[in-house]
Amino acid sequence: MSLSYKAVGWNRQKKIYDRILAGGVAIYLAAFVTLNLVLHPRITAETLLIRAFGTGALLLLHIILSIGPLCRLDARFLPLLYNRRHMGVTMFLLAFVHGGFSLVQFHALGNVNPIASVFLSNTHYNSLANFPFQPLGFIALTIFFLMAATSHDFWLANLTPPIWKSLHMLVYIAYALIILHVSLGVLQAETSPVLTIVLGTGLVWIVLIHFIAAVKGRGLDRDLAAESDFVEVCGVDDVAENRGRIFCLSGERVAVFKYDGKVSAISNVCQHQNGPLGEGCVIDGLVTCPWHGFQYDPTDGSSPPPFTEKVSTFNVRVTNGRVHIDPKPNPPGTRVEPAAVQG
Repeated sequence: MSLSYKAVGWNRQKKIYDRILAGGVAIYLAAFVTLNLVLHPRITAETLLIRAFGTGALLLLHIILSIGPLCRLDARFLPLLYNRRHMGVTMFLLAFVHGGFSLVQFHALGNVNPIASVFLSNTHYNSLANFPFQPLGFIALTIFFLMAATSHDFWLANLTPPIWKSLHMLVYIAYALIILHVSLGVLQAETSPVLTIVLGTGLVWIVLIHFIAAVKGRGLDRDLAAESDFVEVCGVDDVAENRGRIFCLSGERVAVFKYDGKVSAISNVCQHQNGPLGEGCVIDGLVTCPWHGFQYDPTDGSSPPPFTEKVSTFNVRVTNGRVHIDPKPNPPGTRVEPAAVQG
């Protein structure tokens, strides 16, 4: 959590993450250029750079889209999620360089505005083999630009989390456009099946990993609410010490935490980026979001001063070793006495 917006506020973990990311990108670009110079010694510098930065951006995009589902399947991937926006900005920069070189090489030497030329130079929309794939890439790059430009928490706070989240969910539209951009471009320029196989494998991976994560998440959405005021959700022993469990009550996900011989329940939705609080843990008496470390007091759902974020709380009781939750949420910031584990 940060109290104010700063141009640079990287902690040690972020710095290590960014160094690894930058090093990985540099190694990939160097390896790609070297390999292609060996295999295609007559390749032009412009074409080489276009392909190097384009494939690098595409690889990073697949990694970015894999992080979310992988974190839902295995918490060990959470460190990648913590700084995923840094990876997204890096991916945009690679894609921007790719698009810039392409714009110069294919559209900058004519009498038409280069950007207009992207949309007007090829109008064969009725032909699959000659379909104008470049506009698809341009639109995707525009989406990536909007996401990169609004990646800072300043925009999250001022656009509001729902709008910010909706904007960044456009990444899936951009991914579909990129798949079409590359696929249709391959039909027109490549004879080797290698890129087609790699692209197809990446697409299958993204669809498969999201499907598996969705199937796992279906269990969380099984609504346990009933006519009674309190609903039994689990046994006390089913919740690990200083950890949480997520249950769906009256259409809302509720995070139940056990700590210091007590049980509390709060909304599962973090006010920062809608992260799953129930997948986090209790650190120094505070529920800590696994995504970016935002914290809340489990008794009243409030962030520690001077922070002002609040989430809803739920009345809870323990009877015969079983945890019962009132499905009606209290207003955010409402204090609820924790239930004793031996209640």
